[in-house]
Amino acid sequence: MTIKPLFESKIEELPISVYQTNEELGKAAADAASDVIQRAIRERGVANVILATGNSMLTFLAALRQNKEIAWRKVNFFHMDEYIGIDPNHPASFPNFLHKHFFDYITPLAFYPVESQRKDIETACGDYAQLLRAHPADLCALGIGENGHLAFNDPPFADFTDPVWTKVVRLADASRRQQVGEGHFRSLDECPTHAITLTIPALLSARRVLAIVPEARKAAAVQCALSGPIGEDCPGSILRKTSHAHLFLDKDSAAGIAPKM
Repeated sequence: MTIKPLFESKIEELPISVYQTNEELGKAAADAASDVIQRAIRERGVANVILATGNSMLTFLAALRQNKEIAWRKVNFFHMDEYIGIDPNHPASFPNFLHKHFFDYITPLAFYPVESQRKDIETACGDYAQLLRAHPADLCALGIGENGHLAFNDPPFADFTDPVWTKVVRLADASRRQQVGEGHFRSLDECPTHAITLTIPALLSARRVLAIVPEARKAAAVQCALSGPIGEDCPGSILRKTSHAHLFLDKDSAAGIAPKM
């Protein structure tokens, strides 16, 4: 059954759909993702998907993994960031997160994790960028961080015209505090300070971008992204200039912008 949004709008080039609950948002975004994946499989025999991690993705991943219509063995998966030096078995490791919440339920054609354990990190970044270019993404499912980041492209270091597709970044304290607040680390001292991230041009290179942003803690970032200036101080603002993107909100995350829509 198709879930109807509370309301829909469009800000500049970005369509926006607001749902009553996080669960409804997740189901609606999963339905949209399914359409993109199945269309790619029909047209080319394979689909390439970039997935985000984090608590805001949980309802989306739960709904998507239950879809029995998708030929999962024809889908390649990538993800968008990983901490440098983290134990691969740590609960906060992003590949570990995806296995726990998604890949333990399906059998894809392949999953290509970001290799943050390699000694030559710069080479690892270059290799992953080549892998992405060899498998042009049909879909990128991403979130917006509490500080407006996309992947680990934090303000003010994000670059809308970054010449590379993957790079090492120092994490903003706001991003690290978010990871602690979500329960992935017990303290800020435990959270790594550096990560490999896909850059904004890499994320937006996907043929379709679904931005999945539930929860009240994201309301300020959503308001900044949709109502403030478009610039690297709020990386999520670039979505307003991305015609192939769609923003999914719930009532809580839309609290700061709903009266203006």
